[in-house]
Amino acid sequence: MKPDHPGPGAPPGAERLSKADESAGLGGTHGGSGNSTPASANQRNSAQQASVSDATARRDSNARAGGRADDLADPIYGALDLGTNNCRLLLARPSRRGFRVVDAFSRIIRLGEGVSLSGRLSDQAMSRTMEALKVCAGKLQRHRVGRARMVATQACRVAENGQSFVANVRDNFGLEIEVLTSEMEARLAVAGCATLIDPEAEFVLVFDIGGGSSEIIWLDMTRFGSRRDVLTGRYDIDDAIVAWESLPVGVVTLAERFDGRTVTPDSFAAMSNAVMELLAPFEAMHRFCERVAGRKVHFLGTSGTVTTIAGVLLDLERYDRKRVDGIWLNTAQINDVTSRLLNLSYEDRILEPCIGRERADLVLAGCAILDAILKLWPAERLRVADRGLREGILMRLMMEDGVWRTGRRRRGRSRRSGNRPNP
Repeated sequence: MKPDHPGPGAPPGAERLSKADESAGLGGTHGGSGNSTPASANQRNSAQQASVSDATARRDSNARAGGRADDLADPIYGALDLGTNNCRLLLARPSRRGFRVVDAFSRIIRLGEGVSLSGRLSDQAMSRTMEALKVCAGKLQRHRVGRARMVATQACRVAENGQSFVANVRDNFGLEIEVLTSEMEARLAVAGCATLIDPEAEFVLVFDIGGGSSEIIWLDMTRFGSRRDVLTGRYDIDDAIVAWESLPVGVVTLAERFDGRTVTPDSFAAMSNAVMELLAPFEAMHRFCERVAGRKVHFLGTSGTVTTIAGVLLDLERYDRKRVDGIWLNTAQINDVTSRLLNLSYEDRILEPCIGRERADLVLAGCAILDAILKLWPAERLRVADRGLREGILMRLMMEDGVWRTGRRRRGRSRRSGNRPNP
């Protein structure tokens, strides 16, 4: 394969101007944790009613004080991603160049902990998740979200009690969570990070290393007369997808299988080989090694694994999404970070600022999955995306509503300037 080359740059995507949540901070792949038990229904309803009253009072106060009318002009959209390892929420308003984040939440909940062994979501994992979802429900109500899509992925797909858990969430919080198919998860991941694709690329490999599964998506950008037309929305990015695969392995499941706390060079190699065995039938069917030989190929990774590797490489004292999202990593840098982490004990990995206790037993499993991908399809470098499923959901919702149609955005500006549109 020829190494990919960054062109003039894809159009800018989401404008991330969010404020830190009190317990989670920001970042599509990083967040805080919470392990308290869910409140009772009465406590929950009282808290939600209080938050709505507070929000209403603040809004009325802002209006009387000449607050930002444009904040109320456009609806707020929401995307909730309930994954095997994380619970993430993103709230945003449309902007001329994409969307502007209003609020965000991310918490490691390990909903899929033990599912690969027992086939069921555990009581402890469900309790942690319910507590995180309580926060999400409050934010959705407090911000008066106009449209939202809430999805669950691999843990709820495969667990025997996944559907009953989703029903319990609906009964407790009124959140209608949709259990995504693997294909839809892959398509939304691509939509969420499409603005980082090199406009000059002929083929693109997008991979999303999750907690319970890993999505592999190949795109053929030569299907269109102008690849820029795809990236700017003239054509649907879905039409560029030529093959995808959802591997039934992620950082949680692989770490549980091979003991993510105590990883040796031999056990790391065993993890990588296990993933290679899962990838081999996909490559045998589609023969991408041959198809993309000599072509301009762009690798794009969206997951906590690649963002963590970037954070460690940059020696960040605290994870900083602005410095990580969109960064290019070459293979030598990835291998150096992996070797560095392999030489650290579990306790030492905890001390790494961009890893911490919640990721210390998972990070090398993610590195092993990435190692297998790069062994099968060698590349000189890849681009890191701290964006994905949630951003893809928001983009889809806004596109469905036509918020970026010229006429609609022009009418929105007329309202804010005090001019009435023509009937």
